[in-house]
Amino acid sequence: MDTTPTTNPLKRVALYLQDAHPIRDGMRYVQYAEQRGFEAVWQAESRLVRDAIVPMAAFAAVTERIKVGSGVINNWTRNIGLLAATFLTLDDLAPNRIICGIGAWWDPLARNVGIERRKPLLAMRETVEVLRRLLRMERVTFEGEFHRVYGVELDVVHGRREPRNVPIYIGATGDQMMELTGEIADGAVLNYCVPPEYNDRAMELLDKGAKKSGRRVEDLDRPQLVVCAVNRDRHKAIEDAKELLTQYLAQQPHIAKASGVSEDVVKRVQSILGWPATKEQIHQAMQYVPDEFVLRISATGTPEEARAKVMEYVNRGCTCPILYPMSDVELMIDTFAVT
Repeated sequence: MDTTPTTNPLKRVALYLQDAHPIRDGMRYVQYAEQRGFEAVWQAESRLVRDAIVPMAAFAAVTERIKVGSGVINNWTRNIGLLAATFLTLDDLAPNRIICGIGAWWDPLARNVGIERRKPLLAMRETVEVLRRLLRMERVTFEGEFHRVYGVELDVVHGRREPRNVPIYIGATGDQMMELTGEIADGAVLNYCVPPEYNDRAMELLDKGAKKSGRRVEDLDRPQLVVCAVNRDRHKAIEDAKELLTQYLAQQPHIAKASGVSEDVVKRVQSILGWPATKEQIHQAMQYVPDEFVLRISATGTPEEARAKVMEYVNRGCTCPILYPMSDVELMIDTFAVT
């Protein structure tokens, strides 16, 4: 535990976990984050490595106050009735502490498991509408292109039958999905591996969508994933962040382009990394990734540097940074402790 006094101006902060740590270690980190005043923990579900729901249940079971969100699950692989029942079950475990974060998934992963992500905007709109109605404990009939349900309800016999308070957040990336999020969601999970100025356009799109439903962007919660490598050894922090960002650079080259990384660097990294990339390949490719790229799109460095970078995202519209620890997890939690 780090006992160095901090001057953290943030009122809201959250923890993000993927698959880098054993689940039981994650449970300890979440308990410590709760002690240090973190508002929420968000569990990722991206590659075919770790389901989000099981860790969410584990985190909810060993905590009392911290909110637990999916960050994010996709809207293609779970039947809508099962999806609603899953979040009802999580809410039974941790009433009023569960957040459903949902996204449109991504290729090549979706394609490689036989899913054609056609009409993603319509698919998301239908998912949010039916899910929300089911969690309100309505009896739902809905005939859409992607969801068709007939007289379906969450037929609770033993337990709470009242409507459930499970807000729905969309993890939006593209412009049209961002606008849709502003229109229909309770909040937006803003992307990571982007520079702070990325948020300027995101706020415009969210506001445009929000106005369609009689709201403004200020009416939406806007948490944001932020890669965060905190270490008293600045070089070590950069290397820790670079291990993740090298993979991201190869898989999402548009991020590199937006961050000023040359096409030659991207191609060189892509030529080294396989799918999935091995640790050996990642370490071989890391030498070609400039430090400036890492510092531009993540909160990396000493505690003071990391806090300053996170504030750049907050000053451009992020309401609650969701910090993805790449280095010393407990030091990161202490660096951003609210209590």
